[in-house]
Amino acid sequence: MTHTADSPADRLVLDAVSVALSGLPIDARIAVAFSGGVDSSVLLDAAVRVAGPARCVAFHIHHGLSPHADHWLAHCERFAAERGVEFAAQRVEVARESGVSVEATAREARYRALEALCAEYGTATLWLAQHADDQAETVLLQLLRGAGLAGLAAMAFNYLPAGAAATRVRPLLHLLRAQLERYAAARGLASIDDESNADTRYARNALRHDVLPALAVHFPGFRDALARTASHAASAQRLLDQLACLDMAAAARDDGRALSRATVLAFDDDRALNLMRYWMRSLGMPAASSARLGDALRQLREVGAAHSLRVDHAGQALRSYRDQIYWEAGDSAEAADETALVARPVAQLRWRGESVWRLALWRGTFVFAEAVANEPGAVPAALLGAAPLSARSRNGGERMRRSAQGSSRTLKNLFQERGVPAWKRDVPLLFVGDVLLFVPLLGVNQAALPPQGDVAAEPGARYLRIDWRDDLLIA
Repeated sequence: MTHTADSPADRLVLDAVSVALSGLPIDARIAVAFSGGVDSSVLLDAAVRVAGPARCVAFHIHHGLSPHADHWLAHCERFAAERGVEFAAQRVEVARESGVSVEATAREARYRALEALCAEYGTATLWLAQHADDQAETVLLQLLRGAGLAGLAAMAFNYLPAGAAATRVRPLLHLLRAQLERYAAARGLASIDDESNADTRYARNALRHDVLPALAVHFPGFRDALARTASHAASAQRLLDQLACLDMAAAARDDGRALSRATVLAFDDDRALNLMRYWMRSLGMPAASSARLGDALRQLREVGAAHSLRVDHAGQALRSYRDQIYWEAGDSAEAADETALVARPVAQLRWRGESVWRLALWRGTFVFAEAVANEPGAVPAALLGAAPLSARSRNGGERMRRSAQGSSRTLKNLFQERGVPAWKRDVPLLFVGDVLLFVPLLGVNQAALPPQGDVAAEPGARYLRIDWRDDLLIA
């Protein structure tokens, strides 16, 4: 390995990495997305030189798309070891779906895997090796696709996606590919060459090999011009987001998981669509096309109070329920509510007087509080200890009686009667033995209780009230 300290490329790269590092806490650990190509090799090498190997960890994603993928994995592990850097790799399966490019699918799989590794290793910062040429390609691609401002804003220097474990930082975003290549040559960095990068059937490669060289001849400053376009678009998008944030405050229901249909439809189309895009990003959903969002807004205006929306996107269906709209897992052709149910392992407890039972998988806690015999919802303590308690997922079709003289009805009907929206119905059902005892948001199943006189006759009979509290309500 050649060591340099004074070459212009060396200084440019190290200065860029130092700037990125200066915004982090002194003990913050840095994850570097490391493919083994020239760009990420330069980034990892420079990060180690500036921050030290102990603060760096290299993450490699094995897509399995190339016959050389195993060789690349071994190369990356060796490169990291030579620099004393911890290394982790994860294999992903790239689905070849009809109508979806392999590029896009692989990119989504890669970012999901990198997020998982960041969460596993507790790294709050993920460094990516994109540079100024990548930015120019991205802006051009978005222009050719007719993207809006968010697309034209292209890649941000740093960005925390909704729900992500780590902030994505691009320290080299303002440097040219040629500058990175000069650094790599001066340092003698060994790197891999992905053969797919030469395949001009992929849109980005076609731009890189056929279009950008011609632009460079006639418009030598095109990279800076496109970078300014991205900056202007990002600025305009921030203003739109500020407007959407104000509109969200007026329209949001259930901490933003739903929107008031009436509030959304009070806006003109442009403002309503801007709010819907912002709302979907806040939920961590991928962006929808203008055509799909326009169709969703048209249906919202036309269906009135009916529940007959037919809008599907990214495995979710847009639903309307009692003047609220929300996204629910599943397909719009399926009935609402049951598609939202998530099967979780059964949790069991042999109750011996505990006042709380936390269910981590449900992100909440059953609370058993003292009560008196005639209090609504009071349950004899003896009943709780008569058989093992279990918390189970809804399967659909469960029934209960909300009053001693009432008839048995399905939970779905009871939820609808009480106006509980579908996204709140995925709750743990509390059983004593094989008998349903308690349903959050609905209360005690009266059919599970013994006749009042049987317990009251026992001297000193103890009663408890059962509550379900989400984690946010426990804090």
